[in-house]
Amino acid sequence: RKEEFSIPQSSKVGDFHLLAPKSCPVGFLRLVTAEGLQLVDPAESLVAYGVQDGDHLTAIVLEAKPQAEEAFALWCYGGDNILTWGNPEFGGDNSQVQDQLRRVQQLQATGRAFAAILWDGQVVTWGRAAYGGDSSQVRNQLQAVRQLQATESAFAAIRADGSAVTWGDPDAGGDSTEIQEKLNGVQQLQATGRAFAAILADGDVVTWGSQSCGGDSSGVQLELRTVQQIQATGHAFAAILANGSVVTWGHPAYGGDSSKVREKLGKVRQIQATSGAFAAILTDGSVVTWGDPNYGGDSSAVRHQ
Repeated sequence: RKEEFSIPQSSKVGDFHLLAPKSCPVGFLRLVTAEGLQLVDPAESLVAYGVQDGDHLTAIVLEAKPQAEEAFALWCYGGDNILTWGNPEFGGDNSQVQDQLRRVQQLQATGRAFAAILWDGQVVTWGRAAYGGDSSQVRNQLQAVRQLQATESAFAAIRADGSAVTWGDPDAGGDSTEIQEKLNGVQQLQATGRAFAAILADGDVVTWGSQSCGGDSSGVQLELRTVQQIQATGHAFAAILANGSVVTWGHPAYGGDSSKVREKLGKVRQIQATSGAFAAILTDGSVVTWGDPNYGGDSSAVRHQ
């Protein structure tokens, strides 16, 4: 389907909220430029995103369906409704907060709760309180939020000023008080099942949560410099450095120990993960794997393919 809009170039991304409902009944959708750049900040100008007269934008109609252990949530970027179903206690019933869900920007889930970022940067939560469904204790801090991440029972939010806010199960990353002063200039958050890792603006990394799931990175802290990307299994983290090398920590059986393939991990451009193993794509197109063989950590059978 193709639609043409006439809007001043000085307009902001949020101005599309006024136009989209006239042509699309499901509300404002995520917009992507021809170069693949997502127009995600409603307060940012079109000029700042490099949009020019005559440019073509693609609207993503549906986002992925985040799920808790026994509940699903289906939503549309910028919409005023999140459809939930499943176990009511695990987030399958959001009727108590439905009237607060306006222009949803992002949806994230723990095992038994959901959290949504609204267009103004506020956050709405529902589901089991112990799993992050109750954010009342940090409600005043949840302003200008731009990203959410989740472990199995806790949430972490990055705010526009680079600070981070956490809530939910304290043993799974919901309590960040001990390292809160270090959480400045946070650029990216990643999570295992029970721990978080934050990449800071200078490329350093801060971790918290369960030690057995990567919450303690003290053993490799001196190596965690100029970090570009972090991936996670359920129990371990893997970080790509600026020079293409990789640093891992967490449960050794689930990818936290990469010593057997360390010499091969020198020119890594991307890492993907299952719940128990990692796979790294090198610059020459080859793949290196490690972790639990039952989760893909052993690729010897297909190595020559």
